[in-house]
Amino acid sequence: MSKSPKPEPASDAVALSSLRFGWWALGISLSLGLVLEVLHGFKIGWYLDVGNEIRRLMLTLAHTHGTLLALVNIAAGVSAKVFGAAILPARAAGAVRLAAILMPIGFLLGGIVIHDGDPGLRVLLVPVGGFLLVYGVAAIAIAVNRSRRA
Repeated sequence: MSKSPKPEPASDAVALSSLRFGWWALGISLSLGLVLEVLHGFKIGWYLDVGNEIRRLMLTLAHTHGTLLALVNIAAGVSAKVFGAAILPARAAGAVRLAAILMPIGFLLGGIVIHDGDPGLRVLLVPVGGFLLVYGVAAIAIAVNRSRRA
């Protein structure tokens, strides 16, 4: 049985960085979810009033996307450990990390300040993050597909 090649230290650092970022992002996103639960539990009008449906939606989307994208970063780091660090290209890891910042922040900023029922221009960070997410995930998927390790 042949031994697997030892991953390059720089590539391994990218994997560890994705894991660290993912766990911190998960903690932050879950904390936001707890804040939303408190706002809901104490029936805070700024969050629950009928006129604030867009705010409620945007803040919920910020929490949900932040949590999901934190898990995507953790999955990327774990995948690099399983398949070898080379399957996590630094650009792809950076794109997924940046998406995990831009998408939730776009929703969060869009929800904090509402302009006549519209989240405003800050929400434009969301499609930018979405594009980066698609690029990063596709690059990782291609690298995993090309991997010879099982």
